[in-house]
Amino acid sequence: MSKDQYTKEDEIKDAIDNSELEQTAEVAQENTEKNEEEKPSTEDLLQVEKDKYLRLFAEFENYKKRTMKERIELFKTASQELMTALLPIMDDFDRGLAEIKKSEDTELLKGMELINTKFKNILVQKGLTEIDVKAGDDFDSEIHDAITQIPAPSDDLKGKIIDCVEKGYKLGDKIIRYPKVVMGQA
Repeated sequence: MSKDQYTKEDEIKDAIDNSELEQTAEVAQENTEKNEEEKPSTEDLLQVEKDKYLRLFAEFENYKKRTMKERIELFKTASQELMTALLPIMDDFDRGLAEIKKSEDTELLKGMELINTKFKNILVQKGLTEIDVKAGDDFDSEIHDAITQIPAPSDDLKGKIIDCVEKGYKLGDKIIRYPKVVMGQA
């Protein structure tokens, strides 16, 4: 927690205390106006103090909920930064595997596929999922990032995805990298 957060909490408490003191003073003034000789009743003062306590308790509960929510967001953000940093490594792995598949060395291919599978499984366990994009899918600007348009090879591919240049990934429900696609010109 930073000093600013404690300061904000203190300001809220002070504001509540000041408003409650004003309320107490108003109740006392009303009672003295009603009966100049009579002091504020203990029941009225008790009710004001109960109200003061309930307001303070509610503010504290709201503060706890807000800080818990901020903490959860912080954990998600920290994970997102790490995942974003690992995405280029996954791309390099995929390119390396594609080149190894062209060679005749099957043992090297098996070893690299094993490492790649373990790496991807760990990232999937941490919440990373690949956004599935295929040629012929409809282009959605909310999900896809069009890097270029080329003349559509056929009429049914106009306005649709022709190729995926770079894979996209989600962390939980949030897209952390949009898939870069080539789309057919209409």
